[in-house]
Amino acid sequence: MSTPRPPLTVYGMSSSGNCYKVRLLLEQLGSRFHWVEVDSAHGQTRTPEFLARNPNGKVPIIERDDGRVLAESNAILCWLAEGTPYLPADPWQRAQALSWLFFEQYSHEPYIAVARFISVWAPADSPRRAELPALRERGAQALAVMEQHLRTHAWFTGPDYGIADIALFAYTHCAEDGGVALAPWPAVTAWLARVRDSAGFVPMPAAWDAREPCQESLA
Repeated sequence: MSTPRPPLTVYGMSSSGNCYKVRLLLEQLGSRFHWVEVDSAHGQTRTPEFLARNPNGKVPIIERDDGRVLAESNAILCWLAEGTPYLPADPWQRAQALSWLFFEQYSHEPYIAVARFISVWAPADSPRRAELPALRERGAQALAVMEQHLRTHAWFTGPDYGIADIALFAYTHCAEDGGVALAPWPAVTAWLARVRDSAGFVPMPAAWDAREPCQESLA
């Protein structure tokens, strides 16, 4: 007898922090899901089949068994976490968590994730390497904001660990891949350790396991 297909399919790239967010929450929720690896480096997010699911041509996306599709990593986190301890029910705490999700996508990921992409996957003679000093500076500024918060708070989602922590952990924990130092930020470093100690935690595959160039900055 064949095994029933899980009710949720995730299309993602394992080396992408944005995709890792979704996998981490699903694992911590104990949810059943089917993972489909998508090689965006070789055009798999630009096929007619994929674009029919997400015209924006990016991963991650999730597809329900009824055919409905949701894109954008932090929107997926919010939907998955609804009604669970990973998303506060209190309206003010929920808004605070959302504010950190927006911070992650606007003031954090564009610098720390892109520095990682260029450092790990761009050829040594790529002109994009000229962007690294500015990206690392802006990445450090994002970590400084996080450090200030973490001096007086244990988590970003509210009083407990949740989706804002997952979103920020995804690229913060590997910031040094892109040359963004973590040592100057002891509160951030302690928070990273707390996330790793959270129930059901699974690590992200190392960037070095996927040396083929990828669209990390677009994932």
